[in-house]
Amino acid sequence: MSKKFHYAYAIVASCIAITCLPCAMVLSCAGIFFTPVSEFFGVPRASFTLYFSILNIMMMLTLPMAGNHLSRLDTRKVLSGATILAGLGLIGMSRGTSMPWFYVCGAIMGVGMAPLIYLAVPTLINAWCVKRVGFFVGLCMAFTGIGGVIFNPIGTALIQSGPEGWRTAYLVFGIITLVGTLPFTLFVIRTKPEDKGLLPYGADEQDATTSKNAAEAPATGVPASVAMKTPAFFALAVFCGIITLNQTIYQFLASYATSFADTLPAIAAASGVVASSAMAGQAIGKVVLGVINDKSVRLGIFFGIGCGVAGVLLMWFFPSPLVMLLVGAFLFGVVYAMTTVQTPLLVRSVFGSADYTNIYSRISMVGSLMSAVAAVFWSFVIDSPGGFPLMFIGGLACMAICLVTSLFALGQKIQ
Repeated sequence: MSKKFHYAYAIVASCIAITCLPCAMVLSCAGIFFTPVSEFFGVPRASFTLYFSILNIMMMLTLPMAGNHLSRLDTRKVLSGATILAGLGLIGMSRGTSMPWFYVCGAIMGVGMAPLIYLAVPTLINAWCVKRVGFFVGLCMAFTGIGGVIFNPIGTALIQSGPEGWRTAYLVFGIITLVGTLPFTLFVIRTKPEDKGLLPYGADEQDATTSKNAAEAPATGVPASVAMKTPAFFALAVFCGIITLNQTIYQFLASYATSFADTLPAIAAASGVVASSAMAGQAIGKVVLGVINDKSVRLGIFFGIGCGVAGVLLMWFFPSPLVMLLVGAFLFGVVYAMTTVQTPLLVRSVFGSADYTNIYSRISMVGSLMSAVAAVFWSFVIDSPGGFPLMFIGGLACMAICLVTSLFALGQKIQ
């Protein structure tokens, strides 16, 4: 094996395929279907989007099982099965004839997405790398946003191609998911470096004796049964739930810009650009957070929360000129990125890697549950007399809670 190439790079490419294809198409592109499908069937938008809540609930319910399977079984089998469920769920959506049909497809996709969005990247990167772990996790997770940037316009064009263009879009997304991802999950992915007769990425930079001893030594950390009884576990569970609640504010940034239609029409007209700016901040933020966490997890926490607070303040108090609103949305995208980057790196830092998958899967349950209710919560907040200012106050409170709980958990490190 060339010194310039390590098989870990192939693992990273596989993780990118997972996040850019099934994860992006099922999650990042879901919104483009809400209006056309609900209008086609003549039902309230909430009746159709209920499938997305069911999807998130199924992710929450199956995460412990998915974590257990990933820790015991061949990773190729687990992730290939998950990809098939996600792909078939999308194809099934293209054949929808009633709302219950979509709910069943949502449940199927939820079971498949549990290991793909939450567990695949951190589990594989932790197993295959001993250096630049944060960078690789951030890089891979950035493709959930990049995939959205790529496939949202494609899906929109397919939807607009005819009265039932949404069926074509779902079908194409399902086929791309299966054809583009299964070759990686079946033929490229390996559970650990020993399966290829290799040391983890970065271990070969140590001297031969140290590398051999490190490879043979058991992974450090505590079992899930011990971790779940600690205050740090509950602190990280709160962090995961609240950071997910906070990230959902992103979905309402376009509506916030539109609210200026009477006073600042130029801002309202740029509502789509505001959402795109936040998406760009999320994608870039994931990579930057990964690099910072490789140096200091504590610094990563302060950086992410600091960007989020600055972003909220800019959007709230300086929505004009437009550039200030765009900068604020971009900075908020960075704290959005903490959901899928900072959370797994915190779990690894606090509890080690010995039983990482089982611990992280249980903490992720809280985030998945919050995903099912967060949009409804913020809708009620925005529709209340407090409106968007109350939403921003809520966001600042969320980030304050996340700062306290993450620092507390880091201080309770029990490896």
